[in-house]
Amino acid sequence: MTFGHSLKTALAGLRTHKTRSLLTILGIVIGVTSIILVMAIVQGAGELILSQVEGLGSRTIAVVPGREPSGPSDIAQIFSDSLKERDLELLRRKENAPNISRIMPVVFGGENALWGKETYRLTIFGASEEASELFEIFPQEGTFFSESEVRGSQAVVVIGAKVKEELFGDNEALGERIKIKGKNFRVIGVLPKKGQISFFNFDDMAVMPYTTAKEAIFGIKYFHRFIVQADSEENVSRTVEDIEETLRSSHGITDPTKDDFFVETQADLAARLSTITDVLTLLLVSIAAISLLVGGIGIMNIMLVSVTERTREIGLRKAIGATNRDILTQFLLEAVILTGLGGLAGIFLGAILSVAVGFILSQFVGLPWAFSFPALAAFLGLLVSGAVGLVFGIYPARQASLKSPIEALRYE
Repeated sequence: MTFGHSLKTALAGLRTHKTRSLLTILGIVIGVTSIILVMAIVQGAGELILSQVEGLGSRTIAVVPGREPSGPSDIAQIFSDSLKERDLELLRRKENAPNISRIMPVVFGGENALWGKETYRLTIFGASEEASELFEIFPQEGTFFSESEVRGSQAVVVIGAKVKEELFGDNEALGERIKIKGKNFRVIGVLPKKGQISFFNFDDMAVMPYTTAKEAIFGIKYFHRFIVQADSEENVSRTVEDIEETLRSSHGITDPTKDDFFVETQADLAARLSTITDVLTLLLVSIAAISLLVGGIGIMNIMLVSVTERTREIGLRKAIGATNRDILTQFLLEAVILTGLGGLAGIFLGAILSVAVGFILSQFVGLPWAFSFPALAAFLGLLVSGAVGLVFGIYPARQASLKSPIEALRYE
């Protein structure tokens, strides 16, 4: 019997029991759909995160207080007060770090803001006047605060578009005073709608001089971050070394393993986040793949039932000349076709759901989410689903091929 004839016979057998065939491949469809959806979401999230990381440019360096976390037990080390005013002054000196073109101290935290009867929970972002150029946040109304206002710890604030909408609505915000932590701050600027910029959502922020935020809002004498820009991409590594040497000298640290700060470049952060997303993808895909295993077992069970139900058919085919190999090929083809169709349906359904998730996240959540179809996942899904049919179809197919034609014809 030719392969073409075996294929035609297998397809005829599947068409005879359409409902059972559809129910059989349901586990495969769910498994492949889950894999496509998971990989599309993780891939989209990874691209979104990396775009946010790269939002400050490749010359940007972050200096973070506390020991660099290497595991869950080190998370508490992040909340440290190790970056002080003295460190800022030392890093601003050219003899210590000649390749630093810009350094900006940052403090941040959540607080309630009041105007009239309106209250809104926002993020306080204390920075220097350089934040405007560094983050490319230029007010559409009013101005950004100046260096003299930073030095004088002036009670001025630039608010994001969402803050303006929630507190003032259609009313004029410029020149008005909002109350934060019992103190009045004059609104000198309103930012246009910007969304996320390197993990910061400026629409939800009140940006003020870091000197004001430290004293009037948080009551602290340290910084939460230093954001540094090197004068060129080529000098980023050298700048990192200068920062580390300067801070170790300032903190009296001789053993680098005892650092109470850590330095991250955009490349470091991107690599770390890429590793995290890769591990997350592997974990989630492994969980989703369990449904493929369950689907494979279901196919084996259904195929065994099918072999029993079609015992007389097998006996008749053997009586008119079909060999064991022909029967084995027919039932194997049925299993592979079922799982292959399930794989194709899963890819199609997974792509539709991925597009739907991307649309919801971009239109209703406001994330700059771009749909990304995981071609590798689609290929692997189809390959694995076919392999599942082959592996779990071998036993039922072999059982069918070994049936005696005489006993099969006598089967009731």
